Amino acid sequence: MRQDQRAPFVQALQRARLSAYAPGEFVGQESFMRAAEILDLGQRAGIAKEVSVLDLCCGVAGPGRYLTAQLGCRYLGLDYSSSALQIARNLAADLPCEFQLAQIPPLPAGPFEVVLLLETILAFADKKTLLQETARVQPTGGRFAFTLEEGQPLSAAERDQMPDADTVWLTPLSEIKRLLAEVGYELTWEEECSRSHQQMVEALLCAFQAEQQEIREQIGPLALEELLASHRLWRDWLACGRVRKFALVAEKR
Repeated sequence: MRQDQRAPFVQALQRARLSAYAPGEFVGQESFMRAAEILDLGQRAGIAKEVSVLDLCCGVAGPGRYLTAQLGCRYLGLDYSSSALQIARNLAADLPCEFQLAQIPPLPAGPFEVVLLLETILAFADKKTLLQETARVQPTGGRFAFTLEEGQPLSAAERDQMPDADTVWLTPLSEIKRLLAEVGYELTWEEECSRSHQQMVEALLCAFQAEQQEIREQIGPLALEELLASHRLWRDWLACGRVRKFALVAEKR
């Protein structure tokens, strides 16, 4: 379902997403995180007034815009999708947010006190190079805040089931901790959020199914089927423990 015309997808899924999240918990995110989880992770990473934040793979930047409005940081969002960034710019309005079209890695020179990577580290097959880049653009004491889809790599059969499987590279938690240490980070906080995200993906799946006729008309039958298929897989994998979700903060030493 990868494409660069993001506006039809944002519009098609908006009503379903609003109905899936509890009041106040949807802030434009394209993920399973609730607003409260986004804010908690941002605060644990030390995001505050005038703190410089680099948000990798920001998409339409719902979490980034929310954190900027709530915490007053200086924000730069990066994404490969020009259409997603145009939506982000339009929605940011008067917020002190900047956006830049980029393939990641490499990263801008920085330095950035906080680097965010929410719900997309699984898209990077080479996580060591990614972590080397985040460490390069951070000063000593800089924080890397991210979420992790934890588990053993997908089998061939699982890759056949998952739409866009070339963006799904699961990693064991122990491997991420080893890579963080190798590039100079110390893990300072971690919290499992598997149950919360399982509940959220179930709610989203129900909402998409309820709105599927309208969604199909806007994005087409193939994209709808891929959307539903991927959410069914995440629901099942989180329910059985095949995949676990974590929120983490690491500090550069």
